[in-house]
Amino acid sequence: MEKISMSHEDYLEAIVMLGGTTEQSVRSVDIAAKMGVSKASVNKAVSTLKEKHLVDQPYYGDITLTEEGYEYGTSVFGRHELLLKFLTEHLGIDPEVAEEEACQMEHAISDDSFKKWAAFIKKLDA
Repeated sequence: MEKISMSHEDYLEAIVMLGGTTEQSVRSVDIAAKMGVSKASVNKAVSTLKEKHLVDQPYYGDITLTEEGYEYGTSVFGRHELLLKFLTEHLGIDPEVAEEEACQMEHAISDDSFKKWAAFIKKLDA
């Protein structure tokens, strides 16, 4: 799957966090509120995500994820959750700081490095 920008990954993750799937749509106003951005920013990002076939949106309608978009969004969200858990539970980092840092780390780590790191963490938790 082709990598997209950190910002666009954040939009996919937000849609997943709001309960968006290939069947369940979300409103752009809810995405804007969740991300603390304007509705215009959401519309611009959604246009790009539509071009990349990651979301569907009928003219001024609600937004659903394509299969590829759902897979990508849940992957980003899963990375975030595992990183957040590691930072808070294993390292004792303040949850607010860990939330921000997990968000940065989820984009920066390669897929291969993340898989190896996740396997290592699973051994720790076993």
